[in-house]
Formats: sequence, structure tokens, C-alpha cells
Amino acid sequence: MMRIRRATYEDRQRWDDYVAGHDDGTPYQLWAWQQAVAKAYGYRHHYLVAEDGAEICGILPLIDFRIPWRGSRLISLPYCDAGGVLARDSDVVEALLEQAEQSAVCQLRSILPQRPHLANQTNKVRMVLDLPESSAALLDGMKSKLRSQIKKPQRDGLTARLGGLELVDDFYSVFAENMRDLGSPVHSRRWIDAVVETYGANCRVGTVFTPQGEVAAAGIILLHPDLVVIPWASARRQFNKMNPNMLLYWTFLSFACEHGYPRFDFGRSTPEEGTYRFKKQWGASPQPLYWYDLCADQTEKATAGHGSTSPLRHWVTSLWQKLPLPVANTLGPELRKYISL
Repeated sequence: MMRIRRATYEDRQRWDDYVAGHDDGTPYQLWAWQQAVAKAYGYRHHYLVAEDGAEICGILPLIDFRIPWRGSRLISLPYCDAGGVLARDSDVVEALLEQAEQSAVCQLRSILPQRPHLANQTNKVRMVLDLPESSAALLDGMKSKLRSQIKKPQRDGLTARLGGLELVDDFYSVFAENMRDLGSPVHSRRWIDAVVETYGANCRVGTVFTPQGEVAAAGIILLHPDLVVIPWASARRQFNKMNPNMLLYWTFLSFACEHGYPRFDFGRSTPEEGTYRFKKQWGASPQPLYWYDLCADQTEKATAGHGSTSPLRHWVTSLWQKLPLPVANTLGPELRKYISL
């Protein structure tokens, strides 16, 4: 007989084994994500596990996301593209979602249409590339223009490096500057440290250096046996002519191919916008994201999926872009904690 309960720390290895063995699993659903959230921002998890006898037959990762003066809602999952249910069949999916719906407000973000009768709260897609067995085969299958863009930074003397915590300083310096330039509050350094620490061997930090040793681009990938995802990648604008971003992505893609990962997820994009076209040129295909509000009180709805195009938002973005970098890096993490995207 199936039962559903709150997962505990003692379940972490069985939880990860289930996520790693599921065809639709993602790195975000691993136990490490909630550990990083708790360590960096203090939010507690509400992870649900369904069991049939001694065997796990489904999981639903949820974070108790609290915003001052706005209350709490459960999100699966904040700060990433998708969480959602993993289960052996639709009956287990329904049982886990019914359990989640007992909460006042619950937002589900998934790569699967697990509540198709509800309105999708985002028009975003994720861009996914099926990988060949080697980086040489991947390169051979690319158009000549793309191959040239990949080789140019190497001809110009740029170099790439993969590592872990020792590269976080370099990553964060580029990441924080790029987020300010985009007009968006940056995640705290504590959050990046927490992700890299908790994911351990399932994480790689990548950096690209100019011939003078300056950090031109940097990113982070997270690993699942069937999928590599890239939650963050940034490049410094003054080095755009050197194509450091192309070398960064090629380094990550090469790593994924040579280590036997079958798919690479370039992350969330708006169809036909700049980042969408950048990812599409690598051969990635759009796959819908499904974000639903599961609300016991249907009068209260979360709207984080759409994003505002109001004049106020444009004004705030423009103002943020003008902030001195030290000011943006001080204020940004205090705000970013409360932005679930």
C-alpha cells in the first residue's frame, strides 16, 4: 500500500538514487538543492516521498518560500527552471500533487505537463541538445560559422578551465558584474558557495581567461546521469569581440560529451529573443516549461512565471544598471533571496 510522508535527512541517498535513476530527473531535484537553499537563504524544505512498501515510487521537492508581509508558499523549485514530481505512474503523481494542494499556495515548476487543466504561468522554454558520443562528433556536426566562432577565442590565446570551489571567486566576479549590467539583483556569494559545496562531484565551475589572465567568462553546470544543466553563465562585455562565451559553452559541451552525458540543457529562454537564438545555434531544441499554481484558495495566485513588462519594472532595471558595482553587490543579495526565479 502506498504512503506519502515528509522526507528526512536519512532519506537523502535513497532520494538521490531515485532522481538519478528516473528518465525525467534533473540535477535541481537532487537533495543538494534544498541543502544549498537552507544554507544560503534559510528556507526550509517540505520534500514529499511516496513509498510502496520499502521502495520509493515518487518524489515531490518543495521549498517553503517566505516573503516578508506576503506570507509563505511552497515552490517546486525556487531559483531554477523546474522541480516537479518524479513518479512511476500517473496515480503516484496525482497522490503527491493532492498532498501538496493541501497547502494554501503551491507553485509547481516542471518539465512535464503534470497539471494540464490549469493555465501555464510561463511562456518560457528550456533549450535542450542531444549529445553525440564525443566532442569531435559534436564539432563535426556543426555549421562552419559556429565552428569558426568556437575556434576564434582559442586562436586568440583565450584558455578555459574547469574546477570547483577554487574557481568561485573568478566566477562570482563576472556573474555579479553581468547581473548589474542586466539590471537584476545578484544572488549572494553565499548561495553560489553553497551550491558548489553541496553538489560536490555533481558540479563544475568553468572559467575563460584572456592571454593576460583576466577572467572573461564563467559559468556553472550541474550534473544528472542523463542531463547536464547550466543554471548560470556570464561574460564581461569588454571582451565580447574575443568570443569568450563561445569557448565557455564549448568547454561545458565537450565535458558533457566526453563523460557520456546524453543531453545538455542550456536553460530557460523566451522564444525568439537573444538568448534563445544563441542557444538554438548550437542545435538545441525548445521544450516547454510547465509552471502551475496549485491553490487551495483560488483567489490567491502566484504570478512569478510571467514577469512584468510594466514601466515601473523598466525604470527599476534602468536604475539598477546605473548603480556602482559595490552598491549593487551589497543590495542585490538582500533582495535576491525573495525573488524565486
